[in-house]
Amino acid sequence: MLIDFSTLTPNQIYHWMTQSIVPRPIAWVLSMNEVGGYNLAPFSYFNAICSDPPLVMLSVGKKPDGEHKDTSTNLIARKNFVIHIANSHLAQLVTDSSKTLPAETSEVDELELELLPFEGFDIPRLACCNIAMACSFYQVHELGRNQQRVIYAEVHQLFVSDEVMSQDAKGRSKVDALRVDPLARLGSSEYAVMGNVISIPRPK
Repeated sequence: MLIDFSTLTPNQIYHWMTQSIVPRPIAWVLSMNEVGGYNLAPFSYFNAICSDPPLVMLSVGKKPDGEHKDTSTNLIARKNFVIHIANSHLAQLVTDSSKTLPAETSEVDELELELLPFEGFDIPRLACCNIAMACSFYQVHELGRNQQRVIYAEVHQLFVSDEVMSQDAKGRSKVDALRVDPLARLGSSEYAVMGNVISIPRPK
């Protein structure tokens, strides 16, 4: 089957891209809204892009009414936010947090999620996640006919729970992917969870 994107609508293209670029990591983003509450939303157009400085990127679309999503507005206006890596047991909560709500309504309150202080940072983190990144807005590009925002963020601190740490063969600390049990995005309403982990040394 050959799919010619030039013959498709943007929604059809999105359908094919999200089904074929899999699995995708999910950034569960906690940001502060204009009235001082917390917005929480998942984004699967997300990845690491640079180590010096440590940068990640999020691609954030628009609401059904064409307005920019609350997350991108919050990140640009208030700068600091926290990205979480959710585990598979949080799939329903991650999905529920994607619902379009008024900007002043907090998904954290709606879903009754617990927040903990993020040491040295002014935005808290979710108690239910074993990995959290304290980030600040770095740069934004608006791309495409719909002016989709690609937001670059600098990671200042990384929280990793001791529960998901282990040691490699050389005795170095490492994040154990199976213990993290990260939730990953597929197409449609589907997610992927961790299965086997394989290790293949790089050639010298």
